Amino acid sequence: MNKRYHMKHAIYLVLCLVLVTACSKELTEEPRGLVAGKDALSSQAGLETVLSGAYGSLLVPWTSGFTTVSQIALAMGGDDLTTHPGSNKEEFREFDRFTVSSLNSRMTPIWLGCYKTIQSTTNIINNYTAVQGGNPDSIRAMVGEASYLRGLCYYWLTRLWGEVPIIPSEIYSPDYLTLKKSKPAEVYALIEADLKRAEEWIPNGRRSSGRPNKGSAKALLADVYLTEAGWPLKDQSKYALAAAKAKEVIDNKAAYSFDLYQGDYLKIFAGGTSEDVFTLFTRGQWITYNSFYGLSTMPEDEGGWSDFFPELNFYNNFPAGLRKDATFSTQFTNSSGAAITWEQTTTKHPYYKKFTIQSGAKNVYMSANPVIMMRYAHVLLIYAEAQARATGTPNSDAYTAINAVRRRAGLLNLPEGLSGADFATAVVNERAWEFAGEWNRWFDLVRLELVEAANANKNPGDLQPSGTITKAKYWMPIPGADAVVNPNL
Repeated sequence: MNKRYHMKHAIYLVLCLVLVTACSKELTEEPRGLVAGKDALSSQAGLETVLSGAYGSLLVPWTSGFTTVSQIALAMGGDDLTTHPGSNKEEFREFDRFTVSSLNSRMTPIWLGCYKTIQSTTNIINNYTAVQGGNPDSIRAMVGEASYLRGLCYYWLTRLWGEVPIIPSEIYSPDYLTLKKSKPAEVYALIEADLKRAEEWIPNGRRSSGRPNKGSAKALLADVYLTEAGWPLKDQSKYALAAAKAKEVIDNKAAYSFDLYQGDYLKIFAGGTSEDVFTLFTRGQWITYNSFYGLSTMPEDEGGWSDFFPELNFYNNFPAGLRKDATFSTQFTNSSGAAITWEQTTTKHPYYKKFTIQSGAKNVYMSANPVIMMRYAHVLLIYAEAQARATGTPNSDAYTAINAVRRRAGLLNLPEGLSGADFATAVVNERAWEFAGEWNRWFDLVRLELVEAANANKNPGDLQPSGTITKAKYWMPIPGADAVVNPNL
């Protein structure tokens, strides 16, 4: 995509807060995320419309949200992801080599999408009491969903950018021109409050697919607690909270229709299985589609884009078995129709099979595949790690949780009698393998302060970090256009 195009959208947040009329053309072209004001919230239908816009802001192709390769690019500091050493992958390489520019347009969809959704959900949370009539239970569920989405978006923002601005109102104030960044502790306090409201107000069942239920809110809150226990907050009391909240989900999985999916492993990534905790569904049409399945994850030898693939040491160290076979593609057919191995591809790397389109044409960029934001396997491994770290000794439930994931992968159970530290390390490794390429590994490395170690002694066939990796490089630079408009950013 054109860099000027992305720059135009990078300043959307500030400009929309500065003057609604200045955004009229933008909102006419792309109405998703429109903050409609109190009048639109005078009815239940109006509330639903604004909430639909909040979801939609996370699904705008190439522009806003999670349907592009942006979140994968931003996670390339992890050891499970890398990119092409040449071609047109300059912006991808910046993340992999820790040289990210504030003008890197790959950041824009996440930054923009999250703040557009925050703007819409803040409107709902601040003004839902203006709704006249309607079904109280439905309204309560909608406010719960809005709280979930806002918590989710701030969670992504603070994990990627650290100190970020908190938008107190959907209504513009001149103070927004000098709005200061909030410390991570302040952002996490808001995230916790939002998710606690969400878990209380959202019912056990989803109102429809692509929405959270009560279990989704509890699961995300457990993940937040796990992250808060690590860097930068390092509040280790949160481990016990993470374990307890994840256990609530595990103990009530039937009520939430959650379970570890036992069918074809690749079906998980087509969505709609019992493993879905929260999933963003797309249509495979211009209005909304997923572009990181298909061409993005195919080698150029097959006509693909080679945007991302695993690092060599990660692939080589990945335990052999059913899961490895389902996770990676190692055999390809080149443009001449000849079969080649991954060692014979231009990049000399395997690729991610889990992001390959499994039925129909795979050499497309407009797929109908969903974006799996969180799975039940996350819940099991959150519990296992948090319980061991909180008490110092893994209990039988923690072993049961991790072993369920391992058995599905075709691996043996972990040996009994591991120390708390060794068990937690085993869980972190399991998370790396289970969620390979799913942008989870980067966040684990950051919270555990393992980024430097994971990027040391890389295979010579992979891109190498540029200079020394410091904690300052754990966070992304604020998108440059926003920083120009507001120097406090």
